[in-house]
Amino acid sequence: MEKGLESLEAMEYPGRIIIIGKDKPGTNVVVIYAITGRSASSQARKLVIENRTVWIKPTDEATLQKGNLGLLVYPAIWVEKGIAVSNGKQTEDIRKNLFRSQSPKEILLSSLEHWGFEPDAPNFTPRISGCLLSPEKAALSIIRRGSDGTSVKSVFEFPLVSGQGKMIATYTGENTDPLPSFSGEPVEVGIKGQKAERVAEAVYQALSPQKPEKDFRIAVACIFSRNLAKDKFETYIINRYERVKQ
Repeated sequence: MEKGLESLEAMEYPGRIIIIGKDKPGTNVVVIYAITGRSASSQARKLVIENRTVWIKPTDEATLQKGNLGLLVYPAIWVEKGIAVSNGKQTEDIRKNLFRSQSPKEILLSSLEHWGFEPDAPNFTPRISGCLLSPEKAALSIIRRGSDGTSVKSVFEFPLVSGQGKMIATYTGENTDPLPSFSGEPVEVGIKGQKAERVAEAVYQALSPQKPEKDFRIAVACIFSRNLAKDKFETYIINRYERVKQ
């Protein structure tokens, strides 16, 4: 495991994960999206890149049909002179608003105005999202269920620092029922690799189970961009049975 990802390694079941930061030299912005799953329908998925979008797609249509398709299949990352990322169909709304403000926080607030937590009782999975427009700063958000049943929305804007990233997940990492939602501010993690492949492999390794029979890993996607304004980016995807580089 790459040093700096200890907090991720300690999470038995984090659900879905977003990390935004910079590589060690500070020459690339880095966006990571990872998914873990416990159910057969959740595990019957993979990440694929089509044009400028990383999609969650099925590996087994019949198994996937047993779950909630609206929550299982969606665009996870969109890249074009900016990056939108989320754990659901809200990615499209963030994409549409990317250039309506220079503030990542304002973009997330406006994009997520009409979104709430996922309707998957009893877990009520939070919606997590992120965006960035430049190498200077980014934002992450979480929409979780409050004690009174309403949606509680939090948005965190932060500067991008070389070798560091901020991480948010859907769950705290405890493998219990119902799953406890992530709360509080994003967690700081280290990003030491200088290539998308190395960072993706480090995240995938950090998610390794302590017991082989409880391997919840599904996929990890890592975007490296040296120059977002000129659409210069590299993508590396790890699915359980394959690696994809573009």
